Amino acid sequence: MSHHSPLFEFDPSPTAVIDPTRYPPPLGFPRHAVMCWLGDVLRARTEGIDPIFTVEFEHGDHPISVVEHHGRPVAVVNPGVGAPAAVSSLEVVIALGATNIIGCGGAGIVRPGFPLGHLIVPTGAIRDEGTSYHYAPPDQALAPHPRALAAIDDTLAAAGVPHDHGLTWTTDAPFRETTTKVARRREQGCLAVEMEASAMFACAAFRGAVYGQMLYAGDDVSAEEWDHRDWNQQVSVRERLLDLALDAVLRL
Repeated sequence: MSHHSPLFEFDPSPTAVIDPTRYPPPLGFPRHAVMCWLGDVLRARTEGIDPIFTVEFEHGDHPISVVEHHGRPVAVVNPGVGAPAAVSSLEVVIALGATNIIGCGGAGIVRPGFPLGHLIVPTGAIRDEGTSYHYAPPDQALAPHPRALAAIDDTLAAAGVPHDHGLTWTTDAPFRETTTKVARRREQGCLAVEMEASAMFACAAFRGAVYGQMLYAGDDVSAEEWDHRDWNQQVSVRERLLDLALDAVLRL
């Protein structure tokens, strides 16, 4: 018996009952923004800076701050973990006026051989989450904007930072990354697994924003036994990634 899923009811209408443009944009909101999942690094970078806006969630508010980078303003926010929260933050940032956006965060490794902290630039994402289906038809491949991808590559090349390109696997269920699924995603060409990229690509494209993402190799799920690798304790790597994201977004 076949079961119809609402996930396949893509509606291309740009408006909805709850619309992100209901938020009045603060005067002079930057056109450039960085979505940074590295909460500790972002808190340290924005210490003492009053938020320009706040994305409200029941689990706690996510402040949007403006930092100066090379003398230019960039909005920065921790968008929240998981596609629904992250895309909600992205919707608000775009509605406030940001058109050029770079994301940065960590990811699990599904293909062995990537050392802790190695940078991966997603060229596309396998859709194993629900949010992207509200922004793009189910048969549509999702990828970063070409301009964002070029800006990231140029930034990493200029900084002499080694990096790899490839697909990432976006999942809603980190506790369901079974060895069978990991093997399938690896066969499809995935290098990493995370929880937001495919939905972020879909939302940005739907709203007409330029978006790309950088990931650093964190924990390792490529074998039968999980290796945490203390990936979230790599302070210097995480701080450097935020700097690179800020550099990249200003190239747009």
